[in-house]
Amino acid sequence: MPRPPLEVADLIRAAGNTFIERSRRWLTWQHVKVLLAIERCRTAALGGHIDECSRCGRRTTISYNSCRNRHCPKCQANARDQWLAARSRELLPTRYVHVVFTLPHELAPLALQNKKVVYDLLFRASAETLLEVARTPRRLGAEIGFFSVLHTWNQKLELHPHIHCVVAAGGLSPDHTRWIHSHYRFFLPIEVLGCVFRGKFVAALRQAFAAGKLGFHGQLRSLAQPKAFSSLLRQLFRHHWVVYSKRPFGGPEYALHYLGRYTHRVAISNHRLVSFVDGKVTFRWRDSAHKNKQRLMTLPVEEFLRRFLLHLLPRGFVRIRHFGFLANRRRAALLPLSHAPVRWTCPSCGGPMVVVERLTAAQIRMRAPPLNVVEAQ
Repeated sequence: MPRPPLEVADLIRAAGNTFIERSRRWLTWQHVKVLLAIERCRTAALGGHIDECSRCGRRTTISYNSCRNRHCPKCQANARDQWLAARSRELLPTRYVHVVFTLPHELAPLALQNKKVVYDLLFRASAETLLEVARTPRRLGAEIGFFSVLHTWNQKLELHPHIHCVVAAGGLSPDHTRWIHSHYRFFLPIEVLGCVFRGKFVAALRQAFAAGKLGFHGQLRSLAQPKAFSSLLRQLFRHHWVVYSKRPFGGPEYALHYLGRYTHRVAISNHRLVSFVDGKVTFRWRDSAHKNKQRLMTLPVEEFLRRFLLHLLPRGFVRIRHFGFLANRRRAALLPLSHAPVRWTCPSCGGPMVVVERLTAAQIRMRAPPLNVVEAQ
């Protein structure tokens, strides 16, 4: 895919310092660190390396190093490919189902102030819902296995926490002796999933409040009072919670491609950026309310960066998790695996490329500018 004409890094270089100065009231060191990493990604500031094909001896020119920050739009393609390669032997010769669990918008402010607690509960409640409903004999009566991926944004970069689950359309019988296929047209009833999910999440949120695990700041201070918090929880039962389930689709090869759309996304890709003029950023977004029609949105660059930073995850937070017979502690027993590493291949002969020289930022500055500097693979 060709390099887009405009990148998030360009916006940070143009307006990052001003944005940081004007936002010091709420910015943390993690915010600044991510902005700095994206700005320096695949530039001489991070050093570089030269690769050589171990088969034909072809050498590349200097490739600048990536920042490898998980919030960087440039760095996710390689991470996605490596993850998918590791998952390729876990996929089963069956159809798959895409299920999405979404938190109601009333909980977005609470989630923003309690990311780790709320996002952990979202993972737990959605997984327990799928496992419990699937185990019910009159639903499927089987133990299922699936991947769950956390996304926290909508197309406008607003806070919209939801979990994408890619599930094998069937499961192991209780005695693990046979495979039970799901119905051809549907997997599990979404009305039941929504009801169970709501009950489990609200119960877990109530427990977190009782245990003092939630923080309340600014406009949410009043929720620290038990009566006010209980009133919020009662409101959550006044409407159905959204659970989306796609009809079972293709086999393992298609599922692998399908997973790639969700596993390593960041809030916005560089290819959605359209222009940066007079301090305003224009980007594309999909209007799901009107058959996913492509539209344009323009925001002041500081508001764009603020929305982008809403989606930083807590340090060490795992955003891709495995459940059921794919859970880490059970995978070895129920699904023997071997993982094949992803390698960069030579463009001339297809042989494996290996790093033969690493260069620091200072060494790159000392060298004459290369005729053809390429980006890191």
